Amino acid sequence: MHNSLSNKGVISRSDRQITLYYNSRSQRGKQTLVYAKTHGLPIEEIDILKTPLTGTQITELADGLGIDIKELVNQKHYKYRRKFTVQCFSSEDWITVIQNHPEIMKQPIALRGDRTIFVETPTDIIRL
Repeated sequence: MHNSLSNKGVISRSDRQITLYYNSRSQRGKQTLVYAKTHGLPIEEIDILKTPLTGTQITELADGLGIDIKELVNQKHYKYRRKFTVQCFSSEDWITVIQNHPEIMKQPIALRGDRTIFVETPTDIIRL
């Protein structure tokens, strides 16, 4: 299967498959993956807990979603609230927070070709 993580950490995009960035401990992430597989969607799964994201990849995901990097962080997540107060971090600092604590990244995120979406419900993946 084509790997969407190159050695430079840039996300390669294909119209022929959906790349799903998800947390394997997240109900929504697991349900989205199962939904995609049972509907025969061409899916490449990237568990953000097992595959560390590069700063470039995090930046590309935020850009694809049309949001600031800090908006990728679930500031309501108990691990975020336990470790941080409301912060005015730089983009580089937010990248470091996500890399060190991937479980607080909002997910799942799916991309196909030039489209990137947050998956709110498993059926959202059909929109790609």
